[in-house]
Amino acid sequence: MSDTRTFMAAILRRPKELGAIAPSSKALARRAAVQVPTAGSPVVVELGPGGGVITDEIFSRLPRSGRLIAVEASAEMVRHLRETRPWLHVIHGDARQLGKYLRDEGLDRADTIISTLPWTVLGDEAQVDLLRQITRALAPDGTFCTVLTVTAWWLPIARRFRQRLGAAFGEVETRRPVWGNVPPAVLYVCSRPRVPEVNGTWKGDSASPPIG
Repeated sequence: MSDTRTFMAAILRRPKELGAIAPSSKALARRAAVQVPTAGSPVVVELGPGGGVITDEIFSRLPRSGRLIAVEASAEMVRHLRETRPWLHVIHGDARQLGKYLRDEGLDRADTIISTLPWTVLGDEAQVDLLRQITRALAPDGTFCTVLTVTAWWLPIARRFRQRLGAAFGEVETRRPVWGNVPPAVLYVCSRPRVPEVNGTWKGDSASPPIG
């Protein structure tokens, strides 16, 4: 079965697990993959690869000595990715365990993390947990690239997510919308990760509850 058909079938069966209404467009994939280093031996992590559209663009840019690790929660999509992309190392699991997965692979940090996780569907607690994992897993000079759909832009949880990005990273660039995506989407390119404080929040972050 094709990537699109497999992904759409999975959405119909488990819409909350996938948190999308269609696969990412190739235009969005190209924009996201630009963040992948093309020299050296970078470690790139993709959170929520789904049908593999962005995965393929990442792989096309990745140096031969680089590593690409994908973390996918859907067992159905994990099977599909392993069947159609035997070169891809796919971990079936929760992105909130990212630090553990990297340690299991003998890795300390990732140079680039690209995510299409459905932030507004995940909820506040999951947002905070994921950003804690991402900022701890990302190299100090690394880049985190993520997506937010234009249709969700004005939702309160989307506003809180943008606030959390600003607290968790020293620099957040908002790229122009990809109108050809379904639905249209905005890319955020984040750098200079800030490690959370002891209570699990970041300075200036009033949107995230402390741990405990």
